[in-house]
Amino acid sequence: MSEKEIKLSMLTDLYELTMANGFYEAGMADQIACFDMFFRRVPDNGGFALMAGLKQMIDYLQQLHFDKEDIAFLKSKGYFSEGFLNYLKNFQFACDVWAVPEGTPIFPKEPIVTVRGPIVQAAIIETMVLLCINHQSLIATKANRIARAAQERVVMEFGARRAQGVDAAVNGARAAYIGGCAGSSCVAADVAFGVPALGTMAHSWVQMFDSEYEAFCTYARLCPENCGLLVDTYNTLKSGVPNAIRCFDDVLKPMGCRPKSIRIDSGDITYLSKHARRMLDDAGYPDCKIIASNSLDEYIIRDLLIEGAKVDLFGVGERLITAASDPVFGGVYKLCATENQQGELIPKVKFSDNVGKITIPGFKRSWRLFDKDSGKAIADVITMHDEKIDETKPYEIFDPDHTWKRKTVTNFIARSLCVPVYKQGKLVYNSPDETQIRRYCAEQVDTIWDEVQRFENPHTYYVDLSQKLWDCRDQMIKEYTGLKK
Repeated sequence: MSEKEIKLSMLTDLYELTMANGFYEAGMADQIACFDMFFRRVPDNGGFALMAGLKQMIDYLQQLHFDKEDIAFLKSKGYFSEGFLNYLKNFQFACDVWAVPEGTPIFPKEPIVTVRGPIVQAAIIETMVLLCINHQSLIATKANRIARAAQERVVMEFGARRAQGVDAAVNGARAAYIGGCAGSSCVAADVAFGVPALGTMAHSWVQMFDSEYEAFCTYARLCPENCGLLVDTYNTLKSGVPNAIRCFDDVLKPMGCRPKSIRIDSGDITYLSKHARRMLDDAGYPDCKIIASNSLDEYIIRDLLIEGAKVDLFGVGERLITAASDPVFGGVYKLCATENQQGELIPKVKFSDNVGKITIPGFKRSWRLFDKDSGKAIADVITMHDEKIDETKPYEIFDPDHTWKRKTVTNFIARSLCVPVYKQGKLVYNSPDETQIRRYCAEQVDTIWDEVQRFENPHTYYVDLSQKLWDCRDQMIKEYTGLKK
C-alpha cells in the first residue's frame, strides 16, 4: 500500500466516476434518481441479519468533498471533462437518504438504505455505502449468532490480530459489540467507540518467568482486583489450575481479594472445564469464572454447552472478526426509480436470467408488522413510498412469488423501518452511541420468533409486497418480457 493517505473521496469504483462524467456531459447531472441498497441472502443461511455501519456511512457523507489533489489525479487520467472536474471541485452533497437504524433485524430484498438525489451524486457514493453497511452488518450478524449460542454467557471479541486490516479490526469490534459481544480485546475500539476493552494475559507472560507459579503470583500482585490467569501454557489440569489455586491462596487471599477468572485456550474444553470447575470449587473459589477461547464459533459453543462444559465466558477471535464461515454480506445498490421534469417518479427495474437478481422497481419504503399481544414481528411489507398501512383495519399480506399464500392480519402495529438520515444533503439524524445501539439490538432481536432464530433450517420470515407495488412489478415484468400485448 502507498504511504499516501487514503482519501475516502477516492474510495470508489472507477466506473462510478466514468458514468458520473457521462451523466454530466449528457446534461443529466441534476436528474433525480433513487437507489436502494438491499441484500439477497442471509449469511450462514440464517433467518435474519442485523443492520450496522450507518454511523460510518454518515461520517463518510459528512466529509465527502474533492480537493485539489483529487481533481489533479482525475485530470491526469485523461478521460474526465473539465466541466465534470469543475462540478467535483464544487461538490456539495444534496441527496435525501433514508436508512434502517443500526441494530435492527433485516431481511433479504427489502431496502435498508435509500438514496434520492442528483444522479451524479447518488451514483458516486455507491461503493462507500456498500462498504460501510456490508462489512459491519456481516460482523454484527455473526456476533449475534455467537452471542445467542452462548445462552446469555459473556462473549468477548478477540479477533483484532486476525482481522483483515485496521478498519476491519476497529469497526469489526464495534459491529461485534452491537451484535451482542460484551467487549473487545481491541483497545482502539474502546478509544473510538467506547467498546469495553477486555482481556487477560498471553502465554508469553507465563513463559517469561522461571516457573508458572512465579508468573501467576507476579501477575496477581500487579492486578489483584482483576486477576485472570491463563492456565494451559504447559498442562491445564496437572500444572495450570493447581498453580492458579496456589497463587490465589498465597497472594490474593492475604490481600483480601478474590480471583476473577482462569482461561483455557486449548485442548478438550468440555473435559478440561468440568475438571477445572471441580478443582476451583473444592479449593473455595466457586466465584472464579472459567473463560474458553481457541477458534470458537456459534456451533462449537453450542456443542460445548450441550456437552455440559463449565464455561462462563467465551473469547471468540478469527471466526467472528472475519465471519469465516460465510465472509461476504452481499448487499447491492440498484437504481429503482427516476424523476421526470414534471416531478413524477418513474419506476426502474433490472432483469436477469437469474430470477433472484430481478429487482423490485419503484421509490419504496418498508414496514414491519408487530402483533399487539405478543410484540413479535409478523412480517415485513414493502410498499410504494406514498403508501401508508392503516393499523385500524385488517391488512392482507401475501407471498410475492406464490400469491395464493395469503393472510389477513389484525390487531397489529405497523412501523416504518427506514428513518430519514439526510434531507437535501443536510444531516437530520442523531446517531445513538454504541451502548444504546447494542441495547436496542437486543430488544429488536427479541421480537423475532425463536423459529426464525434457529441456526439450521430457520423458519422463513416473509417480506411481502403491497398490492400496488406487486402490480407495478408484474406490469413491468410483462412489458419487458413481451408478455403484455
